[in-house]
Amino acid sequence: MVCGGFVCTKNALCALNILYVLVSLLLIGVAAWGKWFGLISSVRVVAGVLGVGTFLFVVAFVGLCGALKHHQVLLFFYMIILFIVFVVQFSVSCACLALNKDQQNHLLEVGWNKSEDTQKDIEKTLDCCGFSYVDYNGSCAARCFHNTPAPSCDTCSSIIQQYTGEVLQFVGGIGLFFSFTEIFGVWLTHRYRNIRDPRSNPGAFL
Repeated sequence: MVCGGFVCTKNALCALNILYVLVSLLLIGVAAWGKWFGLISSVRVVAGVLGVGTFLFVVAFVGLCGALKHHQVLLFFYMIILFIVFVVQFSVSCACLALNKDQQNHLLEVGWNKSEDTQKDIEKTLDCCGFSYVDYNGSCAARCFHNTPAPSCDTCSSIIQQYTGEVLQFVGGIGLFFSFTEIFGVWLTHRYRNIRDPRSNPGAFL
């Protein structure tokens, strides 16, 4: 059978969904590993990563089952969900690539103020205190804050901003790459749904 036929399209769709399953398991594993070893103490961050990983796993599982069984209903819902994910991910990826320094700093400050657990994780990991200023009369999880005789710490914003641009470029690029695999998956699913299974009744319509 030439490539582009039923078997080739089915194998390509299965391979794509197996890739999504592996990525979802990687996300779940990283979140569990970070929580287990105490690298991430924020429940929201762990729950967010676990939620994304679980959602991707369910979508990939539906697509894989639909591809293996050539199930029209599963393939239809898989195609719709994958297209919605593509639109969201493509928009977020473009936003990440288009943010300027002021917008990056504003988003970082908003994220910083939302969770004290995240603040402690960042202070401990980057050895810094506070976002835009250091309050030596307060508390801080960084090592530099407990130095004697006089603590001396950098603000976390000054350290984070050194890497923010590169991280956003990386995240935006990865997101953009996967968004194109998703629209490819939508096209592949649409094509696969409209190909007659050669093992079925030749006179049957799909």
